[in-house]
Amino acid sequence: MDIHITVEGRHDLSGQIYRQLRAGILEGRLAGGTRLPSTRDLATQLGVSRKTTLDVFERLLSEGYLSARAGSGTFVADGLERLPTQRSSHAREAESARERPNAKAAARAQPLWEQMPVASTMPQPMASSTRDFIGGVTDKAQFPFDAWRRCVNHALRVQSRGRGVYRDAAGEQELRLAISRYLAFNRAVTSNWEDVIVTQGAQHALDLIARVTLRAGDIAVVEDPGYPPAHACLTAAGARVVPVPVDSEGLIVSKLPGNARLVYVTPSHQFPLGMPMSLERRVELLEWAQQRGAVIIEDDYDCEYRFEGRPMEPLKSLDRAGIVAYVGTFSKTIFPELRVGYVVPPASLFGPLFKARQIGDWHGCTLTQTALAAFMLNGDFARHLRRMHKLYAARRAMLLDHLRGDLAPWFEPIVPTAGIHMAARLKAPLTEAAVVNAAREASIGLHGLAPFHLRVKARPALMFGYGCIAIDEIDAALTQLAGILPQLAR
Repeated sequence: MDIHITVEGRHDLSGQIYRQLRAGILEGRLAGGTRLPSTRDLATQLGVSRKTTLDVFERLLSEGYLSARAGSGTFVADGLERLPTQRSSHAREAESARERPNAKAAARAQPLWEQMPVASTMPQPMASSTRDFIGGVTDKAQFPFDAWRRCVNHALRVQSRGRGVYRDAAGEQELRLAISRYLAFNRAVTSNWEDVIVTQGAQHALDLIARVTLRAGDIAVVEDPGYPPAHACLTAAGARVVPVPVDSEGLIVSKLPGNARLVYVTPSHQFPLGMPMSLERRVELLEWAQQRGAVIIEDDYDCEYRFEGRPMEPLKSLDRAGIVAYVGTFSKTIFPELRVGYVVPPASLFGPLFKARQIGDWHGCTLTQTALAAFMLNGDFARHLRRMHKLYAARRAMLLDHLRGDLAPWFEPIVPTAGIHMAARLKAPLTEAAVVNAAREASIGLHGLAPFHLRVKARPALMFGYGCIAIDEIDAALTQLAGILPQLAR
């Protein structure tokens, strides 16, 4: 996996890299025994010469921060981690009082729930085609189920030795530790394991945050275009949801309503367009939220798959005021059926979120959590990510070759730096509906961006997801599409 290092300018490159690695080790973000990227890979990632990274590693080795193992690589030396802070347990037994139902009253839901649509407005896959460019779906066939089976067997052995008791509502300690280490290494988000709450996916985390921060009628902001389930979640919490447009730098902070209580953003890889939020815009958003006492939900989906450019600082790593709730999920790195996500909230929200999780369902499946912890801590997760990164990079390159080649007369791609989907605007006279319908007649699954827009009237565009479509199917489908579009345009 890439290690998060920020290089500014071209001055003192080795010094910048050295200081950040040393700080990561001393602060405990890089735990003892952690394997670092090779000097060649690190140089490629940062866009510097290999001599620069060699100099850094040699200095850290000589000072005892790193250790080299012949044939295995370079590792963080043991015994240098920051001592974990001790915190009293948040697990408390809560007594619940039940109200006797009124037999004379008819059982009715709130009007909001009567009007809520049953299904999400997210695109649905084509059941009968392997040439489907649906977004947000991973290639489950590539998952290392043999390694996962070993982890599940380990979890079964652990559970067989334990007592049948209710567990910590924040999640299993081993998984929270694995997540905190992963975020520190991969995203420069510093946290102790005790800061992490395990959820049933990112949507569950959004629901918990909305329930503990919003009152009926509060204003909550979403991006436009944006993620429909987030809009639905905030609406269900009783909020008045206001869509705010995005541009090439992400959410337009100057258009935020002054009395907003919560802002939901996807700064690393805007959904669905794909551009990252600029650093200037991130700082502006943090300042805006701090001045108004608003909460920011940072959904860092797809952050693992970055294909070009340097990584941008997560809002969470820039937050000094305790206003960012950092949300992630394993749905895009493993598969959605796992139903495991997490939130690293501000310290002031941990207690309320813990209680909300405990009241809602107490805790998730401990067997899955224990297996996932083993999968992460023994290195299987990192190996899987590295393999999938190469696979998705090849698919992305094939998609771009077509969009810039035989499909160039009809599409204008919005090339993202990360993620497993790409948006592309349609050129006149093509329309979303016409292209989608024509493609489906040829057993090609295409999906328009219209369902993701709330107020903004944008040019017709499509989402090309390449997470669950093989590279040869991408080639064949887009070659066929290139033959269909000229007839459609006429």
